[in-house]
Amino acid sequence: MTFLHPHVLWLLLLIPALALFYILWQRKQQATLRTPSLQLLQGGGAGWRVRLRHLIPTLRLLGLSAIIIALARPQSSTSWTESQVEGIDIMLTMDISTSMLAMDFEPNRVEAAKEVAMRFIANRPNDNIGLVVFAGESFTACPLTQDHATLVNRLSQMKPGIIEDQTAIGSGLATAISRLKDSKTKSKVVILLTDGANNTGNISPSMAAELAKTLGISVYTIGVGSGSGEAPYPIETPVGTVVRNMPVDLDEPTMRQIAEISGGEYFRATDNQSLAKIYKEIDRLEKTKLSTRSYHKVYEQFAFFVLIAALCLLLEWLLRSTIFRLNP
Repeated sequence: MTFLHPHVLWLLLLIPALALFYILWQRKQQATLRTPSLQLLQGGGAGWRVRLRHLIPTLRLLGLSAIIIALARPQSSTSWTESQVEGIDIMLTMDISTSMLAMDFEPNRVEAAKEVAMRFIANRPNDNIGLVVFAGESFTACPLTQDHATLVNRLSQMKPGIIEDQTAIGSGLATAISRLKDSKTKSKVVILLTDGANNTGNISPSMAAELAKTLGISVYTIGVGSGSGEAPYPIETPVGTVVRNMPVDLDEPTMRQIAEISGGEYFRATDNQSLAKIYKEIDRLEKTKLSTRSYHKVYEQFAFFVLIAALCLLLEWLLRSTIFRLNP
């Protein structure tokens, strides 16, 4: 319970002051009877009128207290909030060809991409997120799900060499689109990450981008690789693994074309920090839609205290007019 005029409650301090005044006044009204012996008074206890003589001022003080509380306007309230969360369907589409083992990222491109993607997933608790991986061919590692623990577990298991090598960007994008085409959400997004150029597959990247546009799917493309034109690659030799600089084969024009056709954006990641910033930017651009409606209703409670005051004062008047009426 709250009060619209809480300062009025200070008047309640008058109640104990009036009670104290009444007690002191009663003491002064008591008469003294001098008698040589109390034998005449033995066995004559106080009557019921004497015992109840304090009832009238008590009712008067209670009524006054209820009036003060009513003047302070006691109120109760009911409030609640309705939240409507509309998640976004996101397919992470990641290149796991052997070129992703390049060590211009720490510890290499594929591990850096997986680590940043995991942080991205953790920041999207309301979204359905899935995973497609591709190299020479593509497959769905995890369908759209809100079970992000399972998604992260599947992502951690993806590594170069588990499927045929080469880079089928168009096929990877088409697989992601097929997972989103039946989605009922208004926002559908593909995040496509690769470090190479399309060199195999049955569908071209531009054709897949047109399909995404038709289905209302935005594609954010991320090109991975240092800007030096070369990157250190681990190479297996008879005497062990050696690291040699190899040319970077990133087809940026195609990546930009995919983004432009589908209504997304193209980003270039040259190191771990820039890759993390790109995912943060995508996270900012594609926020989960949250609408909230708040309700607040106030109920006046002063009538209850007015009723108490009226009953107390009415009872006080009845008692004073009948039982405690002074004889003329």
